[in-house]
Amino acid sequence: MKSLLRIKPQDSVAVALKPLRAGETVQLDGTTVQVKQDIPQGHKIALVPIKSGQDVIKYGVVIGRATEDIQPGYWVHTHNMKTNLDGEVHYTYKPSFPELPKVRPETFMGYRRSDGRTATRNEIWIIPTVGCVNEIGLSLARRCQDLVGGAVDGIFAFTHPFGCSQTGNDLETTRKLLVSLSRHPNAGGVLFLSLGCESCTHQSVLDELGDYDPERVKFLTCQDVTDELESGRKIIAGLAKRIGRCEREPIPVSELVIGMKCGGSDGLSGITSNPVIGHVSDMVVECGGSTVLTEVPEMFGAESFLLNRSINRKVFDEAAGMINGFKDYFISHGEKTSDNPSPGNKQGGITTLEDKSCGCVQKGGTAPIMDVLPYAGIVHTKGLNLLCSPGNDMVSTTALCAAGCHLILFSTGRGTPFGAPVPTLKVYSNSALMKKKLNWMDFNAGVVADGKLSIEQAGEELYKLVLEVASGKKTSAELRGSRDISIWKDGVVL
Repeated sequence: MKSLLRIKPQDSVAVALKPLRAGETVQLDGTTVQVKQDIPQGHKIALVPIKSGQDVIKYGVVIGRATEDIQPGYWVHTHNMKTNLDGEVHYTYKPSFPELPKVRPETFMGYRRSDGRTATRNEIWIIPTVGCVNEIGLSLARRCQDLVGGAVDGIFAFTHPFGCSQTGNDLETTRKLLVSLSRHPNAGGVLFLSLGCESCTHQSVLDELGDYDPERVKFLTCQDVTDELESGRKIIAGLAKRIGRCEREPIPVSELVIGMKCGGSDGLSGITSNPVIGHVSDMVVECGGSTVLTEVPEMFGAESFLLNRSINRKVFDEAAGMINGFKDYFISHGEKTSDNPSPGNKQGGITTLEDKSCGCVQKGGTAPIMDVLPYAGIVHTKGLNLLCSPGNDMVSTTALCAAGCHLILFSTGRGTPFGAPVPTLKVYSNSALMKKKLNWMDFNAGVVADGKLSIEQAGEELYKLVLEVASGKKTSAELRGSRDISIWKDGVVL
């Protein structure tokens, strides 16, 4: 296996694919590199002299600047490098659309809903409108597990702390997000569970829903009944009977919607798991399907990879506005736009937000950006979509679910066990993590760093797994029963 990877010919640093020791020599692109310091796996080594104040180049773009002179062979990280990021940036539209990989159209075994939509699971979702009834929702889900089986894939309650003591935009956001979740086709049946005195009222949920199928979406206000568990059981039993008649059938990949997310990233994420996911995204788009990229703060510094792939000027302006708007959000709260990466990211080899972002956006592949969605917005356009959401793992995956993603490809270099309401595949960036946390993993993209498969080959293998999961194969998170949601909050609590 190779020891070093220079991602682009113009890069001034390379990435260590395995731990390097001071004094050893390694080969890179036909030349010998003398290692002057110990370099951990996933971290950067200087290939050329870099003067203090000079830009550091990785992925072919600037990821920060040196804070001291750095000689070839030395470790490049937080001790001698810092970010260049600041506030808003003016972007120029120079469209570029690379050719996508050719893919043979395929099908998966999914569910066809009565309104024509596609689902990869046939479940009943209990959605509390307020945190006060969280335990009732969980109790209902536990008491109804005997109804799971056959075509009924599961019964789940998605708890959260909101729905009351909120005002203005926060209350509206909570309502919109919960209603968007309820529209997800994987939920063959939905029970909105209310207390009866909350701010997120039954009527406000009805107003947000608009036209809906009363046979699919039900309501229970706990203060209005004597025994909420008995009443809830009757409703869920009726929903289970209804969706129990569903059967899987062949459905074209063109109807799939795939979400893309990374969390607990390391220095290999941007060169293994994320580009492997990006290849899958391109394959799905080439088949006529849809993919969704989010985590706006982790687009800061990587705009050159994204914005010029906007399909037209309107989409470009919307994408640029979303990114600059998120920077304003940071600044309005007295936060630096570059207050990222996390301690775990840094330990794994990511130095600046530009470094993290340039690796993060690799998940979007090379397809044109067709649409930009607001938070709690739902996908309506085929192809690659951008979704406005923070980078927080649970908040952003919830937003992807609310957008209608049938499953989520979640890249990680550090490991994380949580799961979203829809199937969440954990894609590891390195093989060492696989050996340590096999029970959290669905796919090991570390084989790219090991030299066993190319990005394209690993992407094709992951694509096959995606179709299997879309057809009913359970992810590691599903097998552990790990499913959570989190809602973006900005304002005061009363």
